[in-house]
Amino acid sequence: MRTLIQGGTLVNEGKLFEGSILIEDSRIARIYTEPHTPEASYDELIDASGCFVLPGVIDDHVHFREPGLTAKADIESESRAAAAGGVTTYFDMPNTVPQTTTLEALEEKFALAARKSHVNYAFFFGATNDNVELFPQLDAHRIPGIKLFMGSSTGNMLVDRREALEKIFASSTLPIMTHCEDTDIINRNMAEAIQKYGVDPKVTHHPEIRSEEACYESTKLAVELAKKHDARLHIAHLTTAKELELLPTRSLSLSMGARSLSLSKGTNITAEATVSHLYFYDRDYTALGTRIKCNPAIKTQRDRDALREALNDGRIAVIGTDHAPHLLSQKEGGCQKAASGMPMIQFSLVTMLELVDQGVLSIERLVELMCHNPARLFEVRQRGFLREGYQADIVLVRPDTGWTVTKDVIQSKCGWSPMEGHMYLWRVERTLCNGHTVYQQGRVDTSYIGQPVTFR
Repeated sequence: MRTLIQGGTLVNEGKLFEGSILIEDSRIARIYTEPHTPEASYDELIDASGCFVLPGVIDDHVHFREPGLTAKADIESESRAAAAGGVTTYFDMPNTVPQTTTLEALEEKFALAARKSHVNYAFFFGATNDNVELFPQLDAHRIPGIKLFMGSSTGNMLVDRREALEKIFASSTLPIMTHCEDTDIINRNMAEAIQKYGVDPKVTHHPEIRSEEACYESTKLAVELAKKHDARLHIAHLTTAKELELLPTRSLSLSMGARSLSLSKGTNITAEATVSHLYFYDRDYTALGTRIKCNPAIKTQRDRDALREALNDGRIAVIGTDHAPHLLSQKEGGCQKAASGMPMIQFSLVTMLELVDQGVLSIERLVELMCHNPARLFEVRQRGFLREGYQADIVLVRPDTGWTVTKDVIQSKCGWSPMEGHMYLWRVERTLCNGHTVYQQGRVDTSYIGQPVTFR
């Protein structure tokens, strides 16, 4: 099967250029840097005129809820949403039912995805207070890393014993991805808020309860442990300007030019920001309420703007979503009762392209943060770049095509989005996963099944 993508503007490894991509079966066979069409015979010719052609997005942080929580989401529905959003690879988190904290539970997830996932997939293994002895049995070629909840979040996977934390950081040869919030500080803040505002404080108090202090103290501890044990630390969903002080800056020339990020001893610490924390800030609770309630909380405009600035100086290495669907009925209430988390994967790329239009970052930098760097940091094999010999995970996006998010376009099983009613000027035109068109013109090819990701 020979497919030619012609006439688009390719964005790859810090460069924009007119060109064409020849795909043979599932891989990129040739990249042409000339704007004219190469003469040959093709089984399919894709006209990308007016489009930007990007590597497929790698989302390093999703909660697809399967197994055990499938009333709100499952691998089929959320991978469908991923395809519609230009995301060709996802790494799913372990707080499902059962939790992905045993080898058997991990294998169950792989088996489910092999039957149901419309894009490429991998699964984090979850750390607990007492499962570190399983780490040596994990296949480093199959999983991106260890997920460690250092603060309470959905799923009751809190690891709070210092002895257990020391063992995890000392033992893991895989990247450790942390959720950093200090539970004692959160509990104290919640008790004070209940005393002031009643048993279920309004969601506007969520960033006061899951506060800057709670995030900073936990992140500081994670950084200290990573440095002490020379562990590979990746901090999930950073939310505050203060936490950014704990991170090193990295030159753009390094992250944009190198084939891998050079992380020397003592500096092997990176961080993720999510689309939600880059887009919203605390004023938006007034209009959107618990629809944007998530853990850690969306905080101030100052924090949001600091995160945006950090996209361009290397302190933030990756943009993910923390895609976490709940039924709308589960989002009712305030800080105490409403579930935390929101579905964002379908609209992550177009939302970040909106920030490109606003001058927050360049489209080249967006591709670094959403495609290249996830592949580099987790050592994904042959994905995340437009390179000859790599898997043909490709997305075509078209600017200047206004459209509005309505319920009928939402692919996520929960059936809602915080972006409902929002008008975008960018559109995902087509998504190719392993050379196969899995999404085009509002339709997902639900007959297609993606591949397991391989690492290192």
